[in-house]
Amino acid sequence: MTPRRAGFAVVVVAAALVAFPSVRAHEQAQIRADVRTGADAAFTAAYNLNYDQAMALARRLVAAYPDESAAHRALATIVWMHLLFDRGALTLDHYLGSVSQSNIQMPPAPSDRATVFTTHVERAIALAEAHVRRAPRDIDARYDLGVAHGLRASWMATVEGKVTSAFTSAKRAFDSHEWVLSRAPARHEAGLIVGTYRYAIAALSLPKRWLAYIAGFGGGKAHGLALLEQAATAPLTATDARFALALVHSREGRQDEAFDIMTGLMRDYPENRLLQLEAASAAWRAGHAARADAMLTSGLAWHDRDTRPKGPGERALWIYKRGLARVSMNRLPDAESDLRLALTQNPVGWVRGRVHLELGKIADLRGQRGPALEEYTRARTLCTTHRDPWCQEAAQALQRRPFAFEKRQ
Repeated sequence: MTPRRAGFAVVVVAAALVAFPSVRAHEQAQIRADVRTGADAAFTAAYNLNYDQAMALARRLVAAYPDESAAHRALATIVWMHLLFDRGALTLDHYLGSVSQSNIQMPPAPSDRATVFTTHVERAIALAEAHVRRAPRDIDARYDLGVAHGLRASWMATVEGKVTSAFTSAKRAFDSHEWVLSRAPARHEAGLIVGTYRYAIAALSLPKRWLAYIAGFGGGKAHGLALLEQAATAPLTATDARFALALVHSREGRQDEAFDIMTGLMRDYPENRLLQLEAASAAWRAGHAARADAMLTSGLAWHDRDTRPKGPGERALWIYKRGLARVSMNRLPDAESDLRLALTQNPVGWVRGRVHLELGKIADLRGQRGPALEEYTRARTLCTTHRDPWCQEAAQALQRRPFAFEKRQ
């Protein structure tokens, strides 16, 4: 080979060494885009309460991309969402109170679903960890690892009731996404986990908050809220971040903002009747009882004609919420009719407790203190049994002082 041809060969080899990684990078980017498109379709079905369709799409995605962490994560997430629905964790009411125990006694998850979740979340974590080992500075790898650990922590806390055991995975998720944000501030999707944890930690009691700080978690309500608002603008996390913001706004008393978020989600997922239930609840909390009543009446009709599976005690929940709105409007006969009907519709325990709380208010408004106290005693017992601290405290307060509407200035 002549020197000239040898030089040409060196150039060709050098060009190949540069070009091949570029080709691989392009191919990987296309794969990630395809996985994201498939996951979006599966999540859209799940957010519309079409869980069978969502599972089929997620399984198809894993079969097509078995080596992609995000594909396994999508399947595991939908298993988790479906199980929460089947257990009756239907509304923000489940998260507006506070967890008073480090571990909560919960029934075990069905073994088939638990196996599917565990298999795919662990595969998602393993693939992401392998990616991080190959490319420690890769933003996508760190992001995938954080989301997968966050998902495992969520399952442990909400399905298994192992709040303390979820701590390790939660910390891995937090650290991974803090790392992403420190190196790629424009990756607003990483703010979902970091913002949620920062807000939640800031809301803890002082001793628990200090323990979280010592363990390396950061707090700060304002910072957490800002991160969630940014995450709501990122396509990857827009829906989840809006749900988180609705919860945060409800906790902070910003009910009109929570209502606006829920009505926006209703437009995005028009087959999800529970979003109308949430929007109506936000309207009631914002002081718009008549609007809540109208939304609950039309939503109850939607529930009754919808042939898809319902959550446990879902019909009772719709009727209870309407009764709640009617108590606020001082429409006592209609409210009592709804509340007593709700008790016949197999309500879950916490709903039953809150129904008796409202029946006690009606008795107080009618000047019937004896029956009111009986209802508050029933409510307090049920709320204690079913770990509803807000309702328990409300019942205690009403046992000491009769309910009355606040006088307007």
